[in-house]
Amino acid sequence: MCVYIGEGGMRKERRVNKMKGRISRIGSYAIASSVRDHPQQPCITCTTFNILAPIYKRLNHEDPSCRESDYRTYWLARNHSILDWLLYERSSIICLQELWVGNEELVNLYEKGFGDAGYLTFKLGRTNNRGDGLLTAVRKDYFKVLNHRELHFNDCGDRVAQLLHVELNPPFSQCRNNDIRQEILIVNTHLLFPHDSSLCLVRLQQVYKILQYVESYQKENKLNPMPVMLCGDWNGSKRGHVYKFLRSQGFVSSYDTAHQYADADAHKWVSHRNHRGNICGVDFIWLLNPDRYRKLLKTSWSDAVFGMFKYLLRKASLTENDAFAFLKADNHGDYITYSGFCEALRQLNLIGHCNGLSVEETKDLWFQADIDGNGVVDYSEFQQQRIWNPTGSEQRDENSNERGGGSKGIQEQTIGFSVKNAVFFPPEVEKGRWPEDFSLSDHARLTVVFSPIRMPCSQSIS
Repeated sequence: MCVYIGEGGMRKERRVNKMKGRISRIGSYAIASSVRDHPQQPCITCTTFNILAPIYKRLNHEDPSCRESDYRTYWLARNHSILDWLLYERSSIICLQELWVGNEELVNLYEKGFGDAGYLTFKLGRTNNRGDGLLTAVRKDYFKVLNHRELHFNDCGDRVAQLLHVELNPPFSQCRNNDIRQEILIVNTHLLFPHDSSLCLVRLQQVYKILQYVESYQKENKLNPMPVMLCGDWNGSKRGHVYKFLRSQGFVSSYDTAHQYADADAHKWVSHRNHRGNICGVDFIWLLNPDRYRKLLKTSWSDAVFGMFKYLLRKASLTENDAFAFLKADNHGDYITYSGFCEALRQLNLIGHCNGLSVEETKDLWFQADIDGNGVVDYSEFQQQRIWNPTGSEQRDENSNERGGGSKGIQEQTIGFSVKNAVFFPPEVEKGRWPEDFSLSDHARLTVVFSPIRMPCSQSIS
């Protein structure tokens, strides 16, 4: 039987009210200050927040079956507080994850609240009636919505993503002229939690599908290069393969950009305390500006998979010689065969199950590893190729990406965004700590301030 003590609930409510005062003084003040500090540059704000669906929120950790969804008073009060905070801050774009789409009353709470406040809302439930999903809201006075698309991954996690194509309204589009429209592609998603190592590959595949979809949407509609914002709960930190994959595609973490953190500064902030009690930084608003150099998407994907491959080899404490011997398997020659390569992938749990690499993906990796195309990979190719060491061309790509391209890629003038500020709430997470008295969610809320700026457009090679 699930028991939840009323007195504890009252203490929680008092903590919520206390926290609400703190957000008014800290979180929203910081964002409002950024907008006020740049009056000559109309800013837009974007918020992402995993609001923790009541069907997942545990009220009694000794009894995992005791969920908040069984207690209307508690989930309704908590979500009223979340909505109040979001409406107080009034971000231009709001991306929510873990909306309890299976509960009509809660969905109506958010849709009516946002609608009355002048927002257009779009919701999308996960496939197979998982119960939760996404909600994206944009302010009607800031944006004209040109299109809205839904992406179903149809994988083991039943995950989904939303894509909104919007245009900024005056005066927020003051950078525009007769030739340039200020348009943005906004993505909201929630990636799979990596319960085991094989699911890390699924998460990488989910991001690849998102970028493929964004790319095909732009080509399909013959769109000029424009900023792309990827918002959500990525269930992976700055140390992970998804992070590195997105960086290789020219995306930057808006929060890290605002605070001038490097890729190596993974310990500086957190945004989530997961069900295992671990704290980590997994919530991002990624920005890709039109002036950023982009490698071929398929090349970046292959690099990311090879990176995962190399990570697993080194995690097994294999030296370079050991790794080559492992890939050779029982082959007596001084080379790696395709069957040996596949067997290594199977032993590393990258193929051989429903979540692994497909036959086509495996063959594509092999063709890239077999540089001279003679059907085998010798020691020289093993050393030169992505299996063990990055090639010189890949290193040049990374350097070029950091510089934002180069004169060779410049096409024309376009509009992008500069990051003016970024704030997590509660503020303790910005110091790498999770406050015990924060009960609104197991995630922190991230809000970023962007300002439109003119910039050269880099010729994307994707």
